[in-house]
Amino acid sequence: MSKSRERAETEFGLTQTQFLSRTGKDPKIDPVVEARNEKTAQLRAKRLQQEANKAAK
Repeated sequence: MSKSRERAETEFGLTQTQFLSRTGKDPKIDPVVEARNEKTAQLRAKRLQQEANKAAK
């Protein structure tokens, strides 16, 4: 590759990284993050339900 091509590839990579960090979307980890967030929400709901049941007794 020519030096100008290498420089352009590097700049594009940096720009893409900045864009993804601003939008908060990384296609490589998005399914993993979604699954973790869903699991966390389910566990939180169960914990809140248990606390509500304890408080009702």
